[in-house]
Amino acid sequence: AATKLASAEKLMYFCTDQLGLEQDFEQKQMPDGKLLVDGFLLCVDVSRGMNRNFDDQLKFVSNLYNQLAKTKKPIVVVLTKCDEGVERYIRDAHAFALSKKNLQVVETSARSNVNVDLAFSTLVQLVDKSRGKTKIIPYFEALKQQSQQIAAAKDKYEWLVSRIVKSHNEAWSNVSRKMLPSPEYQDYVYLEGTQKAKKLFLQHVHRLKQEHIERRRKMYLALLPQAFDALIPDLDEIDHLGRGKVEKLLETKPDFLKWFVVLEETPWDATSHVDNVENERIPFDLMETQPAEQLYEAHLEKLRNERKRAEMRRAFRENLETSPFITPGKPWEEARSFIMNEDFYMWLEESVYMDIYSKHQKQIIDKAKEEFQELLLEYSELFYELELDAKPSKEKMGVIQDVLGEEQRFKALQKLQAERDALILKHIHFVYHPTKETCPSCPGCVDSKVEQLLSSRFIRPSERNQKNLLLDSNIDRINLVILGKDGLARELANEIRALCTNDDKYVIEGKMYELSLRPIEGNVRLPVNAFQTPTFQPHGCLCLYNSKESLSYVVESIEKSRESTMGRRENHLVHLPLTLVLVNKRGDTSGETLHSLIQQGQQIASKLQCVFLDPASAGIGYGRNINEKQISQVLKGLLDSKRNLNLVSSTSSIKELADVDLRIVMCLMCGDPFGADDVLLPLLQAQAYRPAPGGSSGSI
Repeated sequence: AATKLASAEKLMYFCTDQLGLEQDFEQKQMPDGKLLVDGFLLCVDVSRGMNRNFDDQLKFVSNLYNQLAKTKKPIVVVLTKCDEGVERYIRDAHAFALSKKNLQVVETSARSNVNVDLAFSTLVQLVDKSRGKTKIIPYFEALKQQSQQIAAAKDKYEWLVSRIVKSHNEAWSNVSRKMLPSPEYQDYVYLEGTQKAKKLFLQHVHRLKQEHIERRRKMYLALLPQAFDALIPDLDEIDHLGRGKVEKLLETKPDFLKWFVVLEETPWDATSHVDNVENERIPFDLMETQPAEQLYEAHLEKLRNERKRAEMRRAFRENLETSPFITPGKPWEEARSFIMNEDFYMWLEESVYMDIYSKHQKQIIDKAKEEFQELLLEYSELFYELELDAKPSKEKMGVIQDVLGEEQRFKALQKLQAERDALILKHIHFVYHPTKETCPSCPGCVDSKVEQLLSSRFIRPSERNQKNLLLDSNIDRINLVILGKDGLARELANEIRALCTNDDKYVIEGKMYELSLRPIEGNVRLPVNAFQTPTFQPHGCLCLYNSKESLSYVVESIEKSRESTMGRRENHLVHLPLTLVLVNKRGDTSGETLHSLIQQGQQIASKLQCVFLDPASAGIGYGRNINEKQISQVLKGLLDSKRNLNLVSSTSSIKELADVDLRIVMCLMCGDPFGADDVLLPLLQAQAYRPAPGGSSGSI
């Protein structure tokens, strides 16, 4: 039967979003007049209401039930506001339902949306018996299940938000439109409503912004110490200033705007500057924060500590310089107890002191070695009359040490005896073989400096105009002097001729050259043994030796040949390219003798400033162990020397100076306080200087 409703013309509500926002939704009113009703939900408020007696409410509900029962329609008792329910009220309501033909009771909370659907589905089952019986769940158990459901839906929704929203500048309207098709968004809105979904979105955006601000803050604070180091590195300038005056001082620095930016609005994290990622300058109002103040105090402390450490280093160096216990070569372990104190250990690590000590040791050792070298020069008579190899005997070394032993400069190297003996041997070697390699000042030897200076100013032939160079027609001819004793020169000449063609031509790198050999084995001052004759102009000399005596012959012959041409206009024999070669008969495998001859040969080659060729491997050469590869190497070197000579002498400017013969002798001492360029500069500035033909790199 139809039932007339008492709530006609009241609004119908369909979701919690409508509450308080009725004007924003389509308004539907309850129908007027009689309406077909299939069942009733009898609601009982079990919360503690203001100025309301629950017993009176229960009497009203009982009377209402009596009226509804007359309709013979299914009735379900619904306990509302169970989230604020009073236990006694709930118990009395259940007792009431039990007394009324065992009515079914559903505990609900509309605000928490607990069991609301259950109340209706229970009534539907009573109306339609064909439906399965609905299980009624107590409020607190249903609340627990719903909380779990909401928590799961919330987790999924938050995951969706974090995946979509990466910037704190995102707007809800745009994001909600993107999320609308997602089941995670739909499920959560169904359970909790749009407002809570928006609230979670805003919380996420706020968190993103705070994280962004914190990253920027950390970046600024990381830059701040660098800014302090760049703008206020001087402790004396800021040590007496307060923070306010320091900030004013910073603003006066020329590079202030390179490190800082002064914003019109503050604080910086509430302005648009926080999103200006391209501008990494530090907001100046950050200086007002406690972390910035702590960094400034740390900067001050660092400067003070650096000053103190510098003072400790200076004091330590002064201790080293004034302590009589610190001598050249004294180990750190022996010196430490004499120079270290507690203050030193407080401020610096021992490794720092060890580094300072090692540098100081190097200084005093170098000075002691220089003074010892001066001492050796003062006692030059001790080093006369040594053998050709300049190697003193043990007795001679003992005499040298006995004579020098009382000198303080000798005693200064007491802890460096091996180095002191090495200096003596090096000095002897230099006395008998004075070259830039054996010079005590090497690599600061004056000869090396002069060569470097001249070579840096020469115009290389490759840089000249090759079209104006006229090659000598004699470039295809090689005149070679072979100097040796006891048949060495003649035998090698015969071996070389055996490699030539029938018309005395020799092949070098695929090209034929006319080869003229002049073996010399006697006194070079005799015309028959002269290096140069009216028909023979030598391009180079191959010097052979196989013993100490034959090496002495080579040295004497070269010196005599050079002396014979000194003072002449055509004195190219002084700069004749030389090659020194050790030859030994097959079967002579005495390692000690061979090593000694090689060492002596290298020393002589250094003295004569010529090329030294190591002996060839046994078994691959000729009768005296010189192979074709070595011969080709010598001849190729002579060709290169001839080409360079022809290139230099072919320019017109040099032809104009062909008759000029100006000789300047300069004496420079290694270790002089002025450089070689001070002496040579007036000459090098001349427009027509050139490298001397066939000469060394020290001649112009």
